[in-house]
Amino acid sequence: MQFFNWLRSFRTHVVMFLLLSLFSAGWAGAQSITRLDGSLLKRTDLTRQIQHLVDTAQVAGLGIIVFNNNRPVYSHTFGYANVAEKQVFTDTSHLYGASFSKAVFTYFVMQLAGEGIIDLDKPLVQYLPQPLLSYTFPGKLKDYRDLEGDNRYEKITARMCLAHTTGFPNFRWFEPDKKLRIKFEPGTRVSYSGEGMYLLQVVIQEMIHTGLETLAEQRIFKPLKMKQTSYIWQPRFEKQLVVGHDAQGNSTGFPRRPDANAAGSMITTLNDYGKFYTALIQSRGLQPRLWKEMTTAQIRIHSVKQFGPLSWRDTTMNDAIQLAYGLGFGVIHSPYGRGYFKEGNDRGWGHYSIAFPDRKIAIIIMTNSDNGEGVFRDLLQYAIGDKFTPWYWENYIPWQEKEP
Repeated sequence: MQFFNWLRSFRTHVVMFLLLSLFSAGWAGAQSITRLDGSLLKRTDLTRQIQHLVDTAQVAGLGIIVFNNNRPVYSHTFGYANVAEKQVFTDTSHLYGASFSKAVFTYFVMQLAGEGIIDLDKPLVQYLPQPLLSYTFPGKLKDYRDLEGDNRYEKITARMCLAHTTGFPNFRWFEPDKKLRIKFEPGTRVSYSGEGMYLLQVVIQEMIHTGLETLAEQRIFKPLKMKQTSYIWQPRFEKQLVVGHDAQGNSTGFPRRPDANAAGSMITTLNDYGKFYTALIQSRGLQPRLWKEMTTAQIRIHSVKQFGPLSWRDTTMNDAIQLAYGLGFGVIHSPYGRGYFKEGNDRGWGHYSIAFPDRKIAIIIMTNSDNGEGVFRDLLQYAIGDKFTPWYWENYIPWQEKEP
């Protein structure tokens, strides 16, 4: 009998030991972030490192979300929404989304493709009841009359717009004469173009007879409970507003745009954009084949830089990561599988996101500072072990290497 009592006691102790071990492992996991190589990073260490980068590189404000198993496991904000007023940057502060606008728009377009509403490879002009050159629109992108005499615009498809192969410049107002033109045969080369995204927006609005803001609200913002996101300026955003900052920490203001533009008018918060990005990396709301197509290479990129004169000079420097464009997202190859990324940049703003679907690891970084992009390389490497983002191609020159 004494032996059986001892055995029962021994079993109890073993069970308690196993339960405590499992609890300890789970607690340790809850306090850590898993990086691409499988190593663990303490949340407190990440917070400490980001604070150091923000302080040292003089980043006005920064928000970050890290995803493990395609779910948020770390979300934090640093610095100020407005440096001059010492207004704290929070996850509900309203930011200018810049080209993160394109990611949401792409997601929406791929929904339409899955429903058969739009064919990604059908020339867009075939959807219009009137000639493209006869249309006029509000804002700076008011018409397409500059294209008269160059019928190559008739070849442009939704796929070309999303893959940035239309031949259009980024925006016509960056051209010396402020005119819109096609710079190369559509479909043959990547050249980042907000004009292409806006053309696709125009065609979809004409097809569905509904504006982008309403369409986005119905299909994305409302279903994902993104209550603080819009493609047009809303006066209610004024209460928790983030302003951009130049390299010296001076305010560059906030673009209060009254017209929806798929290429870059979205206002959002870190919390709201995190909801969208969670749905995106989980491929919710999209047919699996279209989600895979969207995040897989469509056309290789060989340019030295994404923008500027070096965007027309080719190199082999990014061949190792097989730099390419998918649909709405850049694509790279790494030892951990492909990664798909999206940037957002304007004067006073710098955002970045990248996801590695095979590892189910992703990250969002949003900053309201011209100094923000200077910490991207170090932050990506430290937070998730991403050493593959083409930071030089994207002109994310590390803060240590910038000229004073």
